[in-house]
Amino acid sequence: MDVVHYSVLQKEVADYLKPVKPGALMIDCTLGEGGHTELFLKTCPDLRVIGLDADETIMKVAKGRLSGFGDRVRFYNTWFNAFFRTYPLGDERPDLILFDLGISLYHYEKGDRGFSFLREESLDMRLDRGLELSAEDVVNDYPQGELEEIFRTYGEERYARRIARAIVGHRSEERIVTSKQLADVIFHAVPSQYRYGRIHPGTRSFQAIRIVVNGELARLETGLEDALRVLKPGGRMGVISFHSLEDRIVKWFFRDKGRACICPPEEPICKCGGTPVVKILTKRPLVPGEDEIRINPPSRSAKLRVIEKLRDEDS
Repeated sequence: MDVVHYSVLQKEVADYLKPVKPGALMIDCTLGEGGHTELFLKTCPDLRVIGLDADETIMKVAKGRLSGFGDRVRFYNTWFNAFFRTYPLGDERPDLILFDLGISLYHYEKGDRGFSFLREESLDMRLDRGLELSAEDVVNDYPQGELEEIFRTYGEERYARRIARAIVGHRSEERIVTSKQLADVIFHAVPSQYRYGRIHPGTRSFQAIRIVVNGELARLETGLEDALRVLKPGGRMGVISFHSLEDRIVKWFFRDKGRACICPPEEPICKCGGTPVVKILTKRPLVPGEDEIRINPPSRSAKLRVIEKLRDEDS
């Protein structure tokens, strides 16, 4: 089996999310090729795992990788926010929940959907091909001002205006339909000194388009809330982020749930009991060490935050 993705922060994830009782249930919200799930299934013989992923193609890889674990692992081809919103497991609540928000290397190497600016692929970027909006739609149909805002907000791209202007100019001559086309437009839109920096000049813009196409930040906001709702009291949730906007959402969500009183400001008297919903176990995010970054350079931007649920909010 040809697995190309290296799961990040494996030791840290295993330490913080290790089950404390036999028969525990874990939900891997972003299964990918199954790296983290395989680690847990190997080291925790009684653990059961539910793996979620919106991409049915990469889920097939995970199913092959994890086939030896039998019915200890179940698969759901769905977005994590949709899974937790409808929660199909009834009274069966998880003890552990893991989000790894990074895009798998598989999608860059074998996805054939235009995630990589180094390849000549259709400009798609949909993790779920059932989504209506593609990267090609965004690049060719969005007005210049909206493109600029996307690159600045979701990519934190300093040359957002220049890149948006260049895209609009190019598409007036021909439609941009491949990742290589888009990468070339961006490359020539930015100053020469920016073209040969630490990262490819298209990195942030491609990331921004992917976030918009897949609605990643909105899914994260609702997914965290609903995931915490179904998590058992005493259970733990860990989130690995790779983008400052993602990490900010996670940080403030955990902080908000960790406050002693979570009543709305307009409530004159505390009705929540004055106790936090969660305990924050990582005051600062855990990050990869030098050894891991050397082995797996993309891990350098990973951050892990973990909480323990103290109580249900309505209890």
